[in-house]
Amino acid sequence: MKTYKLSEAEDRLIGLKGTDERDEYDFELRLELIGDMIKIARKKRNLTQEQLGELVGVKKAQISRLENSTGNVTFETVLRIFNALGAKINLNLQM
Repeated sequence: MKTYKLSEAEDRLIGLKGTDERDEYDFELRLELIGDMIKIARKKRNLTQEQLGELVGVKKAQISRLENSTGNVTFETVLRIFNALGAKINLNLQM
């Protein structure tokens, strides 16, 4: 049985970097990671989704969709959520 590194498996199964399929996969993975970070931070602060939504000015359903990576969300909303949670954000922009 041949073994593969994760990056090799991703290239073979999802597509090479720069392809539409791989870009979509990477984007969805990042959204899922952001949702997980929000959920973990919210729970550490003992907040319900409804309470966090009230702090941010959005409905509980939007917090739920974001945490579960099932809906569209604006960058502004993500920033407001992390700000309400007292989280520091570091952005790394590469071109």
